Amino acid sequence: MTYYLAKTVDQPFDTVVRDVTERLKRQGFGILTDIDVQATLKAKIGADMDRYRILGACNPRLAHQALQLEDRLGVLLPCNVIVRETADRRVEVASVDPVTAMERTGNVALKPAAEEVRRLLGEAVSQVGT
Repeated sequence: MTYYLAKTVDQPFDTVVRDVTERLKRQGFGILTDIDVQATLKAKIGADMDRYRILGACNPRLAHQALQLEDRLGVLLPCNVIVRETADRRVEVASVDPVTAMERTGNVALKPAAEEVRRLLGEAVSQVGT
């Protein structure tokens, strides 16, 4: 079982970031965090790497529902979505698979919410670049 949902496209990096952000918004997600991993690692340890962003996405309605069932679930929130430049200069968008992540809690009551988040994230990721 994989722990992520992904799609790779042949589009400019910044265009893909804007596209995935808009597609997440259409699915009810907001971006709580936006981490430029490339810039951070360069500044902190002098490391060079390809472009890489981590977007912390949250669907407030589903997050609230899940937190009512599991009060420590915040350790798994928000749902991370990455946009990264690949070695062949394409751009990959990938998100955590929330069903796989929620299974770690052992709380079966979370499964319907996790499946809904997976569906919404999967739609957003699959539509990038179309």
